[in-house]
Amino acid sequence: MTHTAQYSETPASELTVISQAGAVRGALVNDVAVFWGVPYAAPPVGDLRFALPRPPTPWQGVRDAMRKGPVAPQPIASKAEMEKALPGLNIEPLIGGEMIFGDDFLLANIWSPDVGGSAPVMVFIHGGAFTGGAGSADVYDGTAFARAGVVCVTINYRLGIEGFLPIPGAPTNLGLRDQLAALAWVQDNIAAFGGDANNVTVFGESAGAMSIANLVASPLAKGSFKRAIVQSGHGDMVRPIPVARRLVTKLAKMLRVPATVDGFKSRTISDAMAVQKKASLPATRVDLRNPDKREPAFGLSKFLPVYGDDVLPQHPVVALKNGVGAEIELIVGTNSEEMNLYFVPSGVRRKIGKFLANFAVGQAEPKAREILKAYGINDKVKRPGDAFTEALTDLVFRLPARKFAAAHKGKTWVYDFSWRSTAYDGALGACHAIELPFVFDTLSTVSGRSGLAGENPPQALATHMNKLWVDFAKAGVVPWPEYNGVERQVHTPNTGVTVSEPPFKAEAFLPF
Repeated sequence: MTHTAQYSETPASELTVISQAGAVRGALVNDVAVFWGVPYAAPPVGDLRFALPRPPTPWQGVRDAMRKGPVAPQPIASKAEMEKALPGLNIEPLIGGEMIFGDDFLLANIWSPDVGGSAPVMVFIHGGAFTGGAGSADVYDGTAFARAGVVCVTINYRLGIEGFLPIPGAPTNLGLRDQLAALAWVQDNIAAFGGDANNVTVFGESAGAMSIANLVASPLAKGSFKRAIVQSGHGDMVRPIPVARRLVTKLAKMLRVPATVDGFKSRTISDAMAVQKKASLPATRVDLRNPDKREPAFGLSKFLPVYGDDVLPQHPVVALKNGVGAEIELIVGTNSEEMNLYFVPSGVRRKIGKFLANFAVGQAEPKAREILKAYGINDKVKRPGDAFTEALTDLVFRLPARKFAAAHKGKTWVYDFSWRSTAYDGALGACHAIELPFVFDTLSTVSGRSGLAGENPPQALATHMNKLWVDFAKAGVVPWPEYNGVERQVHTPNTGVTVSEPPFKAEAFLPF
């Protein structure tokens, strides 16, 4: 049922809307109605920990929605740890900055052009390796979308142990189920905020894009959105439940509890976060390779969604090939130098040798040596780290994204973003996440000497990218040809050029 819009303006640039759970007060900021921290589900703590998301408890009076709310529990890296991992780079605008923690974190943030209108809706799911991040991060400010006539919604969802660990006795894929609950909330409530529940587009980046790829393939999401944009994501980063249960066993041993829901409940969320942080280190070994001996996350995260349940009965790519999600209009894209974010600031691209490169890729890919050789690791004029980084960009992101696009039976478009950041003397390039401030038109949050985008990124490109997403959300308009697995039409938004993309070097060694 779609909720009937009700609203009333109140003094001092404030306004109140009536959601199904109660009244919420937001602020008018430069003619955009902004609501922070509106609950879409009850706090998943106490009896609701490791349980299906429940509707928010109705409240009396008017709930304040004029400041950022709590974020999902997650391990927090110290400034020293951040500086060691990403020296000289400020990524706080991408992950949440000054985070507030509390039980009531299943929240939505809304930017609306007119709470009395009926505008198209865009729902964004943040990334963070399924273990971190927040919908309230500065780079995800939805003001530009609202100014363009779209209601923008960002959300939090359960992460890590709390959201993506298939513990016996608990529902699987709780993080995805939270996202489904948020989409159901949008269907029932977004009219009160000026949105059209019949015209919803979901979009996300990295783990958020992987989530959306899973939602496209999920029978439980059917009817909750018309369109989807998958930014640096695809459907391959999933595990069969039996494989993911190896991580359950490992974490239970680290927590010194039985590998059951009661065992995990006997430890606090703080205990779980401390162990999750240790478990995420490369030194914590657990075999998470799938039956084909490939590790779909390539070590980037031990926590992934699982398939073989009611959320994902099939592997997402198999589901798409079988016609699931064919009614959804889909944009899938990547950045041309994704892995630079991981390997340039850390010095890995510059320093890694051939032996370690082969070993690292070999932990996740049986044909590592053949693939790295195809990318030139044995060439005397090419650094091993260059071949290593280029190969993993294709293996982890670009190749599986094209595979996901080719499997989709409905309308599909593919892009490859190649604008290069000037950070690290230009070495950061078209890295992972670089498209985000252009899509949201929030370049000011990541500009400057320590910013992801470097000095003076082009505002014209941000205006263009934001408009591409807005036009798609409003009416499914995409100004380049649809993708198919034969001609492989790929558009570069920063140049305006569409090409027929040749096969990736890794394709000769992998199923496509």
